[in-house]
Amino acid sequence: MIGMKSASPRGCARGLAVGVLLAACVVDVLYAGSDGTSVLPTASPLWPTLVVLLVGLAAVLRPKGRRPEWLTPQVRTGVPAALSALFSLGSLVTMKANVFGPGEVVILLCLLFVAVRHCPPRWAWGCGALDAGALLLLPVRDLGPSDTAVLGLVVAGLVLIGVVAGLAVYLRTLDYRRGLAVSETRRSERVAIAADLHDFVAHHVTGILVQTQVARMMAGTRPQELDPVLAGIERAATEALASMRRTVGVLRDAGDEAADRRPVGDLAGIAELTDGFASPVQRVTLRRDPAVSDALPHEVQAAAFRVVQEALTNVRRHAADATHIEVRLREDAGRLEVSVADDGRGGTQLPAAAHGGGFGLVGLKERVTALGGELRAGPRDGAGWEVRALFPAGKS
Repeated sequence: MIGMKSASPRGCARGLAVGVLLAACVVDVLYAGSDGTSVLPTASPLWPTLVVLLVGLAAVLRPKGRRPEWLTPQVRTGVPAALSALFSLGSLVTMKANVFGPGEVVILLCLLFVAVRHCPPRWAWGCGALDAGALLLLPVRDLGPSDTAVLGLVVAGLVLIGVVAGLAVYLRTLDYRRGLAVSETRRSERVAIAADLHDFVAHHVTGILVQTQVARMMAGTRPQELDPVLAGIERAATEALASMRRTVGVLRDAGDEAADRRPVGDLAGIAELTDGFASPVQRVTLRRDPAVSDALPHEVQAAAFRVVQEALTNVRRHAADATHIEVRLREDAGRLEVSVADDGRGGTQLPAAAHGGGFGLVGLKERVTALGGELRAGPRDGAGWEVRALFPAGKS
């Protein structure tokens, strides 16, 4: 009919499988009642077959969303198999023949698959062995066939068990690898977001803190010069909020579009970064070699921007007494060299909580080496500190 939604291929396949399973169980019931007795449980020995089939069908076909909490994979796979095994052993003890059909075989194979793939590791082997054992015990119910026929049924059962268990192990391995891949992807995303927070938000917030301290010192002596400092605080706060919004956007959204909105930088942005860093007590000089091209790969430019940003942030945190910071960009033997040097002696007036936890240079080194570059950081001759990074300068 027009307007009626067509069933999905997965739904059709599931419906076909359920139909085949129910038809196989009907064959089991017909086999069990082939002696002419009634199929009613109260009037015939058919009732053990009905109980095993009904419990097995409930375990296999019960929808996942409608299963109670106690119906765990262990219970689903263990109870029907135990009932089937008890039925087989009872037939052997009483020496009464009870035939079995394809329905119970299919149910036990399905339960074996569920046990091996979905049971917790400690239970998978036990529940799987119980399902396999119940399947191999089925031939003992029919005492009529010869030993050769029983042996053939057992061999066929072993083959089926091997195929089903092997498939379940393979799929479980794929699930495990997929879980590891997802965990690693999530970890990489967390590390990237943490780097963004550190590189941008911490940079701006540290600037706000330093400029606030400068404003407090100038309030009593040079109040007429406060306006540029307050303007710098306002600008740093605005940039921090913008960076935070972009990072939160990455957390809320998914896909390449969100990744493109991650905070980044380039060589042109380094000039803005150094201009915004300068203060009345600190002079920043940017020296860029004309040979340094703007056609460098975007990843290299972004990493160079991060190197300068982290180095300037560390100057604010650990060398507030520095009066001159020099940033250099030059091409050296086909590589981009980025260096940031200061003349500070380690004096700082920041609170201890604002000194950072040492993650900046660690993350920066990971970023640089991932691009095939090198990073060095250490004291300069005489006084001060220098951070130097070398990147492959292949044109994009």
